[in-house]
Formats: sequence, C-alpha cells, structure tokens
Amino acid sequence: MGNSLGNLFRITTWGESHGGGVGVVIDGCPPRLSLTEADIQPDLDRRRPGQSSLVTARQESDRVEILSGTFEGRTLGTPISMWVKNEDARPEAYSEMAVKFRPSHADYTYQAKYGIRNWQGGGRTSARETIGRVAAGAVARKILREQFQVAIVAYVKTGAAH
Repeated sequence: MGNSLGNLFRITTWGESHGGGVGVVIDGCPPRLSLTEADIQPDLDRRRPGQSSLVTARQESDRVEILSGTFEGRTLGTPISMWVKNEDARPEAYSEMAVKFRPSHADYTYQAKYGIRNWQGGGRTSARETIGRVAAGAVARKILREQFQVAIVAYVKTGAAH
C-alpha cells in the first residue's frame, strides 16, 4: 500500500515518527468550506498519546497547523496541507532497533518490502502516521455533515466482552 488513499477525496500522508513532524495533503476538498484548525484539533486531541496506559507515554501536544489550501477560514478547492510538529522526538532511544526488529510492529515487513527502514521509532510504521488520517477524516466528516447532512458517530467502549 502506498501513502495515498482515495480518488475524489484523496489524501497523502507524510513524515516520520521521530523526524520533524507528520502531516497530510488533501486533494479534492470542495471550495468555500469553512475550515480552521479548530475544526480538526478535537479529533487529534482524542488520538493524542500519553492519555492512557494503552498508548505510548510520549508527550505530544499534536497541534495541527494548516499550511495551504485555505484563505480567511475557507477552503480554496486546492490541495490542503496540514502538519503536526513532533515535540518529543527522541530517535536515540531507538538505537537498539537499528539491528533488531520490534515484536508486534511492522519493522520487518517494511524492511522486507522496501529493503530499507527508518528504525527511529518506526518511521512511517509508527502510530503517529495516523495523525494525517485523523486530520483528513475530520475534514471529510465536515464535508459530509455540511453538504449531505450525514452524521458520523463512533466511540470505543471498554469492559468485559459479552
């Protein structure tokens, strides 16, 4: 699988877990949609690390910044680029992974597929890669709600399985 998904609404994610940051380019968003960082941030806040024992303890604010594709709070119909800066990047903490593969991660698969990998925190195989997908999903949900009156509702419920 590549780094791009979709046809009419196409997203391309970019960046690495312990690099400068991660982001997404959205192509196919209609013009004149009201869109600011405040529309996207609540979804990124829900996926932010360090909020439970189930996720990494890495401390990241995951503040999204829209770099292009909007003007005065409205989309232009051109590609929208967004990014989140990595604040708690510690690539040196993963030096052992240069010669070992982490269990339950895609390190080996990536190496086998591409013949090269970024072992610093998993590079593109890190969960930080989902930031771009979450940001794009927030935009897609807004389009569906405002243009088609479609509401997307989801939640995670923990507890005993029935």
